[in-house]
Amino acid sequence: MMESANPAVGMFLFTMGGLAGAVFALPFKGIKRWSYESYWLFYAIFGLIVFPWILAVATVPNLFEVLRTAPGSVLAKCAGFGALWGLGGLTWGLMIRYLGIGLGLAIGCGLCSATGTLIPPIVKGEAASLVADVGSQVVLLGVFCSLAGIAFVGLAGKSKEGELSEAAKKAAVAEFDFKKGMLVALFSGIASAGMNFGLQSGDVMQEAALKGGTADKWQGIPVLVVVLLGGFVVNAVWCIGQNLKNKSMGDYTNQASPIFKNIFLAGSAGVIWAMQFVCQKVGEPAMGKELAYISFAIVMGSAIFFSSLVGVFTGEWKGVGSKTKGLLSTGVVVLLLSFGIISYGNKLKSADKTGGLTLAGCSAVQVASCFLTW
Repeated sequence: MMESANPAVGMFLFTMGGLAGAVFALPFKGIKRWSYESYWLFYAIFGLIVFPWILAVATVPNLFEVLRTAPGSVLAKCAGFGALWGLGGLTWGLMIRYLGIGLGLAIGCGLCSATGTLIPPIVKGEAASLVADVGSQVVLLGVFCSLAGIAFVGLAGKSKEGELSEAAKKAAVAEFDFKKGMLVALFSGIASAGMNFGLQSGDVMQEAALKGGTADKWQGIPVLVVVLLGGFVVNAVWCIGQNLKNKSMGDYTNQASPIFKNIFLAGSAGVIWAMQFVCQKVGEPAMGKELAYISFAIVMGSAIFFSSLVGVFTGEWKGVGSKTKGLLSTGVVVLLLSFGIISYGNKLKSADKTGGLTLAGCSAVQVASCFLTW
């Protein structure tokens, strides 16, 4: 049975998802004497396999029937987009290593949201739809606003690099490297949008889950496990390959390191990370079909907000001058504004279908009226 929509609950869950995405990397700080690839493997095992499958088995009574009867093309699409995210997810960790949580996640999440908005219509050969109506034009405006916010945050990072000594930068972010971090962030932010593409590609599985008695709020969990499975394969292959290449396979049996503590911390990071997309899929039904689309934007926007706070509290911006603080604040505000614009533009799309308006022909009164209604 379909549950009634409750947007307040949906928004709360999306916000909590953003919080999870912002703080998931904090447990990594407690890992000792393990290489990056070693603890990332356990992050992937627990976050992409163990936790989501336990959740799926507990909440979807006909889980294996749903997966068995799902069209192969749908499974391949979800897993394929998950693999694309997997590539972005690997470099997401590197991005945080080089830029820190505050700067890295602000840039990565901004790029991820912009890419997730622009790529689908371009790939489908529907680029013209990006400016077809007033809603689409507002969404595009939000995307450009997002890119502007990324530019401001990037300038803040560059300013930080120039203001602080090497010792001060390393004290907050041990491997701080702005140039490497920006290159990694560009790739990671774009590839990571594959997660949202995958999560939005499994409607047939959600319908089958509902028919089998799954509660409305858990209908998206079968889609999530397939997407994360694709991501896990990429992560596991890379981690094991790096273990062999760097001769770090011995990390897992190194008695000089706190093995069980490292596994626990890495696994905790994985579970916390996965929670952001569990919150997204669980919160979507609460929004109702007309508003479910804003889930990814709100999760990413919340992640930027909370990651900026984490960056401040962990001392990543300690010692910077007023110029850098101003650039960072401006960038975060512009990024958050962009998510609001993108969500609002999507809301306008339904009105445009009946009104056939274009931005050039839409009066300020009409836009204001729509906004107040929203």
